[in-house]
Amino acid sequence: MSDANEPTGAAGAVGPNAGVAGAGAAGAGSAEDPAASAPGRRVRVVLVDDHRMFRTGVQAEIGQTERTGVEVVGEAADVDQAVTVITATRPEVVLLDVHLPGGGGVEVLRRCSPLMADPEQPVRFLALSVSDAAEDVIGVIRGGARGYVTKTITGTDLVDSVFRVQDGDAVFSPRLAGFVLDAFASTDAPPVDEDLDRLTQREREVLRLIARGYAYKEIAKQLFISVKTVESHVSAVLRKLQLSNRHELTRWATARRLV
Repeated sequence: MSDANEPTGAAGAVGPNAGVAGAGAAGAGSAEDPAASAPGRRVRVVLVDDHRMFRTGVQAEIGQTERTGVEVVGEAADVDQAVTVITATRPEVVLLDVHLPGGGGVEVLRRCSPLMADPEQPVRFLALSVSDAAEDVIGVIRGGARGYVTKTITGTDLVDSVFRVQDGDAVFSPRLAGFVLDAFASTDAPPVDEDLDRLTQREREVLRLIARGYAYKEIAKQLFISVKTVESHVSAVLRKLQLSNRHELTRWATARRLV
């Protein structure tokens, strides 16, 4: 349901199944009214997610600026769009999906690292994803995101999380905080995988899709690249990992829980 070629302006009417729990604008004064989170404050936000319906739902839920204080200044559906829109709008907070065409949320963070480091006007990132996998959480936090919440979050809590991230706080859904503590505070944190570190972000994407059984044409379509480019990436992965074929590659990825 990807829509990488669509305009990056603010979303329109809410879809019937838009993703945030309780999506659709909450009624004024309701128990889930996001306006209660930050009266009188303002925060500029960019939405990055490859599902238009979900972005539309988030826009309807939290983007009524007079009530919530959240102004949605741009949207993006893939990595390249995200970097372009974030650079152009310089929002205070980016709501970032983890799995995106073109390299994923980690690639957006890598390419926007100078904006995050700006001492005058830092752009801060809050991951908003359906995934609650430990590797996804740890990956984006290592990349510089200030927090990670799942798409079951309510509109009120999401607005509160956005303002907290704007203030420089770290925000996590309760269960996910444990992943971060285990990875960064524990003395027995998982060691660095030197083999995996040899691969570029795009090569890792191709690796995962190959291991999941996707054909070259399907990978090319999902990543917006040519079949020939997919073949080149697969060859590079096999060479770097010293593997012979996609079956060995699948076993290698499965053993590391990358699938």
